[in-house]
Formats: sequence, C-alpha cells, structure tokens
Amino acid sequence: MKRRSHGTRRSTAHAVVTLVGVLLLGGCAGSVASVDDPGVPGDQGGAPAAASTSTPATTAQGHGAGHGSGHGAATSPTTPAAPLRAGERSVTLTMPQAYTPKAPAAPGTDDYRCFLLDPEVREKSVVTGIDVLPGNPDVVHHVILFRVPPDKVARAEEQDRGQAGQGWTCFGGTGVESQGSGLDDAPWLGAWAPGGGERLLAKDLGMPLEPGSRIVMQVHYNLLAGDQPDTTAARLRVAPDDGSRKTLETVLLPGPVELPCRPGRTGPLCARPAAVADVQQRFGFAAGSTANALHLLCGELRATPTQSCTRPVTQAGTIRATAGHMHLLGRSISIVVNKGKQDEQTVLDLPVWDFDDQGSKPVTPGVRVAPGDTLTVTCRHDQSLRDQLPALAGVPERYVVWGEGTTDEMCLGIVLMTRP
Repeated sequence: MKRRSHGTRRSTAHAVVTLVGVLLLGGCAGSVASVDDPGVPGDQGGAPAAASTSTPATTAQGHGAGHGSGHGAATSPTTPAAPLRAGERSVTLTMPQAYTPKAPAAPGTDDYRCFLLDPEVREKSVVTGIDVLPGNPDVVHHVILFRVPPDKVARAEEQDRGQAGQGWTCFGGTGVESQGSGLDDAPWLGAWAPGGGERLLAKDLGMPLEPGSRIVMQVHYNLLAGDQPDTTAARLRVAPDDGSRKTLETVLLPGPVELPCRPGRTGPLCARPAAVADVQQRFGFAAGSTANALHLLCGELRATPTQSCTRPVTQAGTIRATAGHMHLLGRSISIVVNKGKQDEQTVLDLPVWDFDDQGSKPVTPGVRVAPGDTLTVTCRHDQSLRDQLPALAGVPERYVVWGEGTTDEMCLGIVLMTRP
C-alpha cells in the first residue's frame, strides 16, 4: 500500500477523528478511547478512560444488545472510586440540566451532542484520571472528552451559541478543531463505552490541561432503546503540572469498512453508492463522507469482510496501551507494528470482539517506535451477526460502510504513547 503524505492524512482527519469513536471509538468510541497503561502497583490500571455505572445485556457471540452556553464545573461532593493520590483533586463536569436526545435527521436513530464544560483550571495542570458517569446507560452509546485550549475557547462558545438548547449537534467531530487537526495527536482526554470504568494514569503520566481550557463532552445517544432524558457527567482527577509526568498522547488508526450484503440478499442499500448516500443523509455530508475519505488514507477499495490500514509512524514514542473499536458486526481487531517485516510485533489482538468490553489493554513492557516504522490496524466484520443480535432485528441488510450510528460500523485502532 502506498504511503500518503502528511497533508493528505490531515485533510481527512476531521472526518475520521470522531470516536471516536475508540472510542470508540462506538458509533464509537473506548471505553472507545479508554486507555489503560502498565500502571504502578496499587494503581487501578492506567490511563484516562471513564466509568460506567451499568453495562447493557450481552447477546450471542459476546456482542452487546446495542443500547447500547454557561456550562460549568464544580468540585465533586462525592467520593472518587479510589482514594485520591498525592496532589490530586476531584472535579466533576456535568450538564446543567437534563438533555432529551433526538435524531437530527430521519430515519436516523443516533444523536451526537457536544456539551461545553468548564473545569475551572486556573493553573498549569494535568489530568491523571477520568471517570465518565453516563446518566442513562440505556441511551448513552459512548462518551468522548476533548480538550479545548484557551485559544480555541471562543470557537467552542460560538458552536454552543449556534444551536438552540444545550450543546450542539456534532457528527464527525466537535467542530471546534480545524480540518487539519490530526490523527497523530488527537485532542482526547479520554472516553467511555461499554466495559469502561474509572481509569487512572500511571504515576509518571499526565494529560496536560492549560489554564483557561474548556472541555467538550461528546455524547453519542443511541435511540434504539428510546429517547429518555439524560444527565451524563465526567469526574476528573486533576493535579498541578510540576514537570514530573510524561505526556500521554492518543494516536488514532481508522480503517475502512466495506462489508457487502451476503450472497442472495438484496435491498435498496445493497449497492455501495446508495449506502454511502444514506449515511450522508443521516449524518451530514462531511461526516458521511468518511467511507470515501478513508481510501485516500488507506489505499484502494476492496469489498471484503476484512479490512486493514497501514500508516507510517511520524514521531518516536513508546506505546503504553492500545484499544480497539468496532460496532455490533465486529468479529476481531488487531494492531501490529511493522506488519510483514522481520521485527513485526502485535500490540493488540482481540480475536473475539466483545462490544461490551472495549477497555484498553496495557502494553508491557512498552514498545518503542520511530519514524520508518508502521502501524497497521486490521478489522473483520460479519453480516451473519444480523441474525443473532436483537439490536439489529428488523434493520434491513445493507452494504456497510463507516458510519456514525450504532447500526453502522467502524474500524478504529487506538494507540496511547509517550514521547521522548
């Protein structure tokens, strides 16, 4: 596969940086982007993720049922899941009132909503743990927290003012980052998806948070289980940035999804152009064009259940944790360093995908990578799962491409690394 230039990769970043999807990542993402780190003895395991208060009932093959303006923060009056460590304080971010999800376009069953929150950080700080608390787990499919640096707060506030009610619709990204925002250092603090829970960074790691920053909490609501109100919150562990911690960065590895209808199955969406047009109608042209944009990033189109994408490493680093994200038709996912080379090394291998267990996996010891190395994500999807999963009952078979919805699909590798 040909390598693409940095400019080509970045031109597609806005369309694919969701899940994230992780985490998602969801339709994501991870914990879509939840990130466990090798950690320190006594720690809960790792890096910024988020917490679940409940998990949807599982179904066949280990897949989930598919539940699948002045916003502020306050110091949490509750006790964190684990004792605060030296220097840490707990801050809770929540919506000021309940939000009732709704699909922006028919016949959609998904709502991506972004809420602008203020962590009230007044000094140079780091986030050392995240606990996302979905208010209504029946409709919350995933949550991703994005950092908004001070120089982009005005843009975020403009997005918030642009739509009535709380927050704004945000398929395909928050709308705060420019289209050049990248895959090699995503502005994620962390995320939650089925299987998530509170995650702590190892004591030598932190996610930087500048004074005056804001946080966008992107919530993916899956309306297959109804449209009841939700008040989701996120609890952060924040500590002063004293220079003792390394910065943990998130690298996203999206791959194509090109899953044709099964032999003998027909329908109006079994043709790829019709399926892509349907995704664009439900999520908007930009977000709905990810299926095509991914082939600029990853190479030529192949309509097969197994898809891969290989990207060059652009900066030296040490891989500390990995995660994968797919939806209900996912079967397996892997991430490999230098695939096909003598020094090939697998850093994530999930031969049986479980939608309800998207937590990240520590890479111990860390794997060092440098420019000249490659990262390959490989995903396998299976249309036959339509016959087994209640969430897909009555959903007509279609040519499946990358889409934001629960009944669409994703292929996303998530790599957490530190830099020298």
